[in-house]
Amino acid sequence: MLNVALPKGRLGEKVYAMFEKAGFPCPSIRENNRKLIFENPDCGVRYFWVKPSDVAIYVERGAADIGVAGKDILLEYAPDVYELFDLKTGVCRMAVAAPEGFRDDTRRALKVATKFTNIARAHYAARGRDIDIIHLNGSIEIAPILGLSDVIVDIVETGTTLKENHLEVVETVVPISARLIANKASFKFKNEPIEAIVKSLASQTEETV
Repeated sequence: MLNVALPKGRLGEKVYAMFEKAGFPCPSIRENNRKLIFENPDCGVRYFWVKPSDVAIYVERGAADIGVAGKDILLEYAPDVYELFDLKTGVCRMAVAAPEGFRDDTRRALKVATKFTNIARAHYAARGRDIDIIHLNGSIEIAPILGLSDVIVDIVETGTTLKENHLEVVETVVPISARLIANKASFKFKNEPIEAIVKSLASQTEETV
């Protein structure tokens, strides 16, 4: 049985449709219920829904053979997994945003609010910029408005929330999209079904380009 960790939400539903098209369906997953685990013994596959930020943990620890995680999670937590494929869905970017008209005063440490502390540190370290990291878990946009931080580092999709709060993107840190990842041992011992999925997903992404 191939164990597949899918992120809860719209992204997971979209990705499941790709797996279904790849020949690994599990009809019960589309039923209106609160189940978290779904099996199709005929196809040798078991899916389960988990919090997006937890997918990489399930895969790294071997509870899942493969899973789908955002590039932001892989960069932030650096799990010991194989990154197999860019699914080219869930596309957005990690960016630095600041109040409109912001100018960086390089004479002092830049106050950066973010929940992606490792990504932010690496980004500014590469520029030799001294920063003061302020770790937040939510409502990051209000940090510069209230003077808690100078800038924020966060995921940006449409930018609407930023505009509504008079913030603007001043720099793109890295493009983000959903990636297919694999447990290292599983990739060795369940290589055939994993490679079959990768091949089909690759052809599907080529169709949409």
